Amino acid sequence: MNYIELTIPTADETMQEILTAELSDFPFESFDNGELGLKAYIPEDALPPCREEVDHLLRGYGFEGSYLKIEERNWNEEWEKDFPMTDIEGRLIIRAPFHEAAPEGVTEVIVRPRQAFGSGQHATTWMMSRELLDMALDGKSGLDMGSGTGVLSLVAVKCGARHMDAVDIDPWSDDNCRENIATNHMEGRITPLLGSTERIADRHYDFVVANIHRNIHLAAMEVYARVLNPGGDLLLSGFFEEDIAPLEESAARYGLRTQSVRSRDEWRLLHLVKNGTEEL
Repeated sequence: MNYIELTIPTADETMQEILTAELSDFPFESFDNGELGLKAYIPEDALPPCREEVDHLLRGYGFEGSYLKIEERNWNEEWEKDFPMTDIEGRLIIRAPFHEAAPEGVTEVIVRPRQAFGSGQHATTWMMSRELLDMALDGKSGLDMGSGTGVLSLVAVKCGARHMDAVDIDPWSDDNCRENIATNHMEGRITPLLGSTERIADRHYDFVVANIHRNIHLAAMEVYARVLNPGGDLLLSGFFEEDIAPLEESAARYGLRTQSVRSRDEWRLLHLVKNGTEEL
């Protein structure tokens, strides 16, 4: 799959945060904040239906964005040249095959850098992985919704989960997830499922992780609650402070209560628990 990179020329961190929140209402899948501006990434075929609205939004803030088509092969080459290793409090290392192995006694996950999303370095992936490290996952089954590279499924299994279903609608992500499962010798422990919520209609899980943007969470909240076993955990990330209230309001309608909220940079993580007697 080819992506379009939208660059917005502002180095102002507050403005970048505002624009990221605004653009999250469109099918952008990732954002990169930097001194040269905000970069937003969207699948090539998803841009035409919303480009006019996006341009109108940017003009309202006084900006003119520039668009660049990123070929899949060029995307890969760029990330293989400069793919950072992620260290989560010295307890977990997320690395590429060409990095040195983690020190003895430190859990590691190997992700082949075939795409930018789900490499482990983003604040939301860091928080989700950190939360999984502190959960009692031994023998539990989980769902990784919008799994991308499969990094959170890999982390969960490393933390003791019995089995993970990794669901993603993008064929490229599904292929990359399968490659990373094989690299980490997790065949049989993680099942990639190409598609969306229809793939899990009749399944149930002890915990669910979903690192996607707010609107997808709101649309899928009923499904999250339905597939969760009573007392199960739901970890959501990929959103900002102002998104917490509508997410909590939606979750409460389906018997999900807030256990904790985590922060890293401008991003937030919401840890919810399904009521023990709730039937949906």
